[in-house]
Amino acid sequence: MTRSVFYVSDGTGITAETIGHSVLTQFDGVEFNTFRIPFVDTEEKARAAAARIRNAYTSNGIKPILINSVVDPAIGEVLAASGALMLDIFAPFIAPLESELGMKRSRSVGKAHGMTNFAEYEARINATNYALTHDDGLDVNYADADLILVGVSRVGKTPTCLYMALHYGVKAANYPLTPDDLERLEIPPRLKPYKQRLFGLDIDPIRLSQVREARKPGSKYAKIEQCRHELALADKLFRRENIPVQNTTHTSIEEIASKILAWLGIEKHLF
Repeated sequence: MTRSVFYVSDGTGITAETIGHSVLTQFDGVEFNTFRIPFVDTEEKARAAAARIRNAYTSNGIKPILINSVVDPAIGEVLAASGALMLDIFAPFIAPLESELGMKRSRSVGKAHGMTNFAEYEARINATNYALTHDDGLDVNYADADLILVGVSRVGKTPTCLYMALHYGVKAANYPLTPDDLERLEIPPRLKPYKQRLFGLDIDPIRLSQVREARKPGSKYAKIEQCRHELALADKLFRRENIPVQNTTHTSIEEIASKILAWLGIEKHLF
């Protein structure tokens, strides 16, 4: 079964897509073709979006799903005329909250992802710059790091650091374990003062070989034997030094980040 899903928003559409994706993953056996239509903030744009959704309905005869985060009810009515199954992601929450708080919603557009708190925004930018300058051991000053990811090359350290910086404002550095580090089975001297901030990343050797092969085809670096050897030594190092580890093979960056922050007791909220 294949269904078309449209995420329609008067802002970026990130909220609608994030919530909608989480819900759709609960339905196995259905292939969802998804489309995001952002910044639908006028009735004219809503009519264009509704026409696009109707065309999808006409082309395959299967009712599309419309996941909507538009706050203007007039625009919502235009979208509802598309004939799709329309799901308002705010509807289940607004009425109970209005009742509990004794006030009406503001119907402000784009607040979830707008730059409304400049201190938080600056923290994210600073954390992102920190992750970039402390990537792969480029900068060895880790005094300001909230955490330091360690692992063999291409295990997923850099994208995880950047995700935590962008979404949580966490200053995350990463250090690639070198062949010398692995053979000594010791934490590098530059990391020893920050042992409590270390977190290891692991991966299946076959997956690591595939990632490395894409980066350096035909190299010893990408051979499955080399990957197995490095990962085995890294595992021994992590065990000897009692460093917590997360396997990244079948885990999303979002889940990896959440588990790392929880384990290290870093309480920062999603921006």
